[in-house]
Amino acid sequence: MAQQQQAFEKQEATKAHLDDFIRRFRAKASKAKQAQSRIKQLERMSELSPMMADNPFSFRFYEPANMSSPLIELTHADIGYSETPLLRDANVQVTPDTRIGLLGMNGAGKSTLIKALVGELKILSGTYRVSDTLKLGYFNQHQMDILDAKATPIEMLRRLAGKTSDAVLRSFLGSFDFRGDRIDTPSELFSGGERARLTLALIVWQRPNVLVLDEPTNHLDLQMRQALTIALQGFQGAVVLVSHDRELIANVCDELYLVHDGQIDEFDGDISDYGKWLAEKRKQENASDKSSSKKKSKKESKKLVSRETGNSQVTNQVSNTAPDNSSKSNTATPALSKEEQRKLAAEQRKRTAPIRREIEETEKALAKIEGQLATLEEKLADTKLYEESRKADLLVLLNEQTALQQQHSDNEEKLLLSMTTLEEMEAEF
Repeated sequence: MAQQQQAFEKQEATKAHLDDFIRRFRAKASKAKQAQSRIKQLERMSELSPMMADNPFSFRFYEPANMSSPLIELTHADIGYSETPLLRDANVQVTPDTRIGLLGMNGAGKSTLIKALVGELKILSGTYRVSDTLKLGYFNQHQMDILDAKATPIEMLRRLAGKTSDAVLRSFLGSFDFRGDRIDTPSELFSGGERARLTLALIVWQRPNVLVLDEPTNHLDLQMRQALTIALQGFQGAVVLVSHDRELIANVCDELYLVHDGQIDEFDGDISDYGKWLAEKRKQENASDKSSSKKKSKKESKKLVSRETGNSQVTNQVSNTAPDNSSKSNTATPALSKEEQRKLAAEQRKRTAPIRREIEETEKALAKIEGQLATLEEKLADTKLYEESRKADLLVLLNEQTALQQQHSDNEEKLLLSMTTLEEMEAEF
């Protein structure tokens, strides 16, 4: 019951955060979509309650103290390596209520921006300022890699905890599911997920007022990801987040910034709009690649025509029979005959067959997933499932539901990209 009460309190804090965002931004045109997204999220929260009650992870972030604004500020900053800017004229301000999700394709510069924000990478030009009250919690792969391999979780925590009793430290580590022998196990024997949890635990203990998180969920299992989401929603400080987990960004961040083409701009839309933007960019890249290939093919064709025309002219000169009609053939484009149209249509069907099969398979996969989700919803509607004796069964079903929802989202994006690719291919004929 205590665990259920704790989960309930976490969820109430999350609801308060969402209500606050909706109240502030519902009437603002630029934030309307994000406000609607929060409304939907609020409506879905009841689905999480039973699972959170059984979650072995029960941590929360402490309330920050002594925050001034801005906590971090980049102004007209050029950011990069060896005097070559990867990002130009970057303007980012992190205040106590900032909740920024950084979006962008791989290699666009999100991690580079993160390094500049935390002071790990010196900017090439512009201004970088931090508040005297800044207390940074920074998570990235490197922070996991530099954990003391020979030290145990409790030994690492003791270095930060001063005179705090071991009983308190063990209880705290237990909230990250470090219990029994694992508390006294050297971190070199830990899995990637355990190292990620330990890194987060050490960050939480230090009571940061700004969290800068670069792919925090990469090694985490489903329950820990959900616990982190709930904890971040209840966090009273600033958050700057980079993650491939779009659900995490949607559930935690109020503002979205797009890193693209060397620029950083506020993204006008929600995370689903970003999925469409990403699909469109990939479509454009594919079109660009095909255009380059087409130009190369045309050049080769011109060379071939030139050689054939030259050979024809030599033949005409030798035989002295046929006139040179090459100029006419170069300027006139005869209409396709029915036979040529039939061949062209056959070629189109042949070229688009793979993408059509992919679309058909994705649509079948979506239909199957939707059927599975409907079946799960029927099972989850059974009130007996929420009895104490059925907790394990409930957890299995909720895990399955979350996994299927992610598969559905992934397949929808795949379908969108395939359909735009097909349209592009058909337009070439």
